[in-house]
Parts: sequence; structure tokens; C-alpha cells
Amino acid sequence: MQGKKLFLDKEVTRFRLSERVPPHNLYRRLAELVDWSFLYEETKALYSRTGQPSLDPVVFFKLVLVGRLENLVSDRRLVEHCALRLDILWFLGYEVDEELPWHSTISRTRQLFPAAVFERLFDHVFAQCVARGLVAGDRQAVDSAPVKANASLDRVCEKQPAGVHGPFLATGEPASTMPVVTAPAHLLRREAARQAKRRSEPGPLGAQHEKARLLSNKTHYSPTDPDARISIKPGKARALNYLCSLAVDTAKGVISHVQADFADSRDSLHLPQLLTGLQRRLRAHELRLRDVLADAGYANGRNYALLEAEQVTAWIPVFGQYKPEIAGFAYDPRRDAYTCAAGKDLPFHRYNVTADGDWVKLYWAAYSDCQQCPLKPTCVPGAKRKQLTKTIYDAAYRRAWQRQQTRRGQRLRRVRQSTVEPVFGNLLHHYGLRRMNVRGLAGAHKTMLLTAVAYNLKKLLKYRPQQHISLAMALPQPLLAAQTRAGRRNRCTEAPTRALAKWLLSNRTI
Repeated sequence: MQGKKLFLDKEVTRFRLSERVPPHNLYRRLAELVDWSFLYEETKALYSRTGQPSLDPVVFFKLVLVGRLENLVSDRRLVEHCALRLDILWFLGYEVDEELPWHSTISRTRQLFPAAVFERLFDHVFAQCVARGLVAGDRQAVDSAPVKANASLDRVCEKQPAGVHGPFLATGEPASTMPVVTAPAHLLRREAARQAKRRSEPGPLGAQHEKARLLSNKTHYSPTDPDARISIKPGKARALNYLCSLAVDTAKGVISHVQADFADSRDSLHLPQLLTGLQRRLRAHELRLRDVLADAGYANGRNYALLEAEQVTAWIPVFGQYKPEIAGFAYDPRRDAYTCAAGKDLPFHRYNVTADGDWVKLYWAAYSDCQQCPLKPTCVPGAKRKQLTKTIYDAAYRRAWQRQQTRRGQRLRRVRQSTVEPVFGNLLHHYGLRRMNVRGLAGAHKTMLLTAVAYNLKKLLKYRPQQHISLAMALPQPLLAAQTRAGRRNRCTEAPTRALAKWLLSNRTI
């Protein structure tokens, strides 16, 4: 007989939520894994002794972690999703008929808690990873990636000279209610002249991409999120972004440090701050950092010198512009001068600072020597004299360049790619880091910390230590030889017996 299910929507009188969550459920295992009670003490000073009870801080952190684990960016969607899941309700400590907090309460609580509380939660989970043997600490892979800010590029405003009020949008509309960001007038004039010169140059970029070229962090800012910066990634359009910097342990892929930075600065400028936080966390667990793996974006003379001072080996490829030897010029360390192919000296004159903060030494020849030299058309065709630059960290650069030429350097380059790049892919596509749901650099830092906590918790839940039990027993040599001879005799006598039995079975009659 055909069955038909009828839904009566009756009121259940006996229902226990814990009985509906199986033992192997993710959130049941997560509740048993982490002791959340320390959060009460960490946030106690942020509340008053009087007034209405606030949202439980443990419930808040569990809620935002669920958003990371479920790949939910919006707080509204997070509350709606949690109300439909029995396992999440049990994890949060809410009954089926109990209302969840409003999404605005979650946003206000996130702004109330400082970043130090989020870092304390990250350290707590990281300590469990160390205790379970997931962190070796001696080798860390470092990388960074842009994360979209919670602001639109179409609503950016022009910066006004100091003392001038009334910002305007990129479309020319006034925005009097928005905060004013000023810049020195001479820098704005210099940037306007540079852009006008580029706009007047012939080429396909002049008329097609005029608006995109006019948007710059030097002349524009976002009134919605002033901390967001205009940046571009190869192959993608410009956007308002933050920069997420990570350090990942190469043993099991656990995130050991995360921080939010401005997206308009070079990666190499953020390594000192990242190294300070990473060393503090590793030393707290008596772990020593020995190797740092990074790409060429972190190649910087100060970084090489800083890592050597910390007794850490820098496996960072030297940037392509660095050359250990300058072709056609011989260097004399005693006189600190170069000599060209024509025999003219290029002595040291002064120091200079590059865009990434690296100090270089400038060498140039005399004006009269270059003007009368027969090699000038090929040596310096468009300049008045020959000038050479040399970093003050040349020795550190040379040692790093020699390391990257070795087989170990090539192998560690592949280790870095297979360690930190998959972590970024998971965070961006599966842990809700594709776009910020908060504004400000502090809020972005909190979000990145929560995302790293969720990733490390997943690592803890999935980790199963492999225990190998060996039952091998060493036998004396005479006994081993006797057993070998006995085995050979058994195989020789068993072979004819098996052949005879096979012949009898194939020739039997019924």
C-alpha cells in the first residue's frame, strides 16, 4: 500500500536538544574541545556593575566563529542561519523556543571588545595546537593577500588642501556630511601635474582609462571607510582593500600569526611587525624560530639584516633589480669607489632612501669625465653622467642571493607555495574572508583574527596522531638460518603434493 506522510504541526511536550545532536557533530566536538570560560575574565572590565544584562561574551564569540565556519559574512544571515540549526543552537546554549540576539547587538558587541580580547582567543587556540603537536615553530611561511573593504570605489572623495572644507565625490557631487580628509597642498599640486602629464601623453590609456588613472590614494579617500586603501592586484580591477598578512607553520599548516595592514604599502614594510608578534607567541611556548620563508615581495635589506640579528635564516628570493656584480665596473672596497671600463672613478657621494625604506649609497662620475668619454653613447646615452646605486645591506643581500641558488633554497620555495597559498585560498573562499563586514583597520584586524581562529579549530578537530606499534623481534642468527632452511624444505615437499591433488580433482569421475 502506498504511504503518505501527514504533517500535523503538533506541540511537542518532551524534547531535549542535546539528544538531537550526535557525538560526531562538528559543534558538539568543538564545545568539548575549547574551554570558553576564560573569556568572562578577559571581558569583565568592559562592563558596568549595574544595568541590564548584556549579551553573553561567550555566546558572542561562538556566534561570530559560527559565521566564519559557515562562510557567512552578513550578521543578519548569520542569525537566520543559526535559528534553523539544532546543533548550532545547542552549541550556543539556546533552546528551540528562545530568541537569538539581534544582528545589531552582535555589531555593537564587536565594536565594544578591543582587539586584545580577540588576540587572547587566538593565543588560547594556538596553545592547544602546540599542546597537540601541530606546531613545530622552527619554520614559518609568510605571505599576504588583499581583502575587499566594506566600501565602494564609486563613492570616494577628493582630498582637500589643509584648511579647506567641503569634500566632493568622484562624480563631482558635494558631500558636506562626510568626514574631511586633508593633504598638504604641494603634494596635491604635484600629483595633479603628474596625472595631467600622463593624460596628455599619446597612447591607448589616455581616453579609455582616464577615470581609473585619476583615482589614487594621494588624491582620494573613502568617506565610508577612511582606513581602506585603493589597491590593484595583477589581473583584477582596482578596489578598496585591506591587506591580510599571515605566518603559517610548515609542520601541519597552522596559522601562527595574522595581522591587518594598509593595502597601499609594500609587503616588505610589514615584516618587522609580523616578526615581533610571531616571536612573542613562539617564545611564550618555548619554540625557537629558525627559518622564514617568503616571496620576493618581502625582499628588503632591512629585513635581511633584522632576521640575521634575530639569528633567523631568511629564505626570501632577492628582488630582480639586485645584481651581485655590476657588469663593466670594478669595486674597490678600500677606497669605496667603482672604476668604469674607461678607467674613470665613481666615488661614493651620499646616501638615499628608496620607496620601501631601504638605504642605498650613490656613486657617480665627474661630469667632465663622462662628457669627454668615447663610451658615453652606449654607457649613459640620455644622462649627463653615470650614476650607480648600492644598498648598505649588500652583504646581507649577497648571502640571501647565494642561499636561493642552492638546492635547499629551491626546495623551500616550493614548500612555501604549498603551505601558505592554500591557506589563503581556504580563508578567502571557505571562511568568509572574501569581503569585510566591518569598517576600520581595527575591525579588519578582529575579523582576520576570528577567521584564523576558525581555521586553527578545524585543524585541531581533524588532527589524528598516527601511532605505529612495532611487533618486530630480533632473532639470533643460528635460529634464523634454521628457520630459513626449514621453510625451503616445506616449499619443496608441498609443491608435488599440491600438483597431485590438482590432477586428481581434474580427472575424477562421477
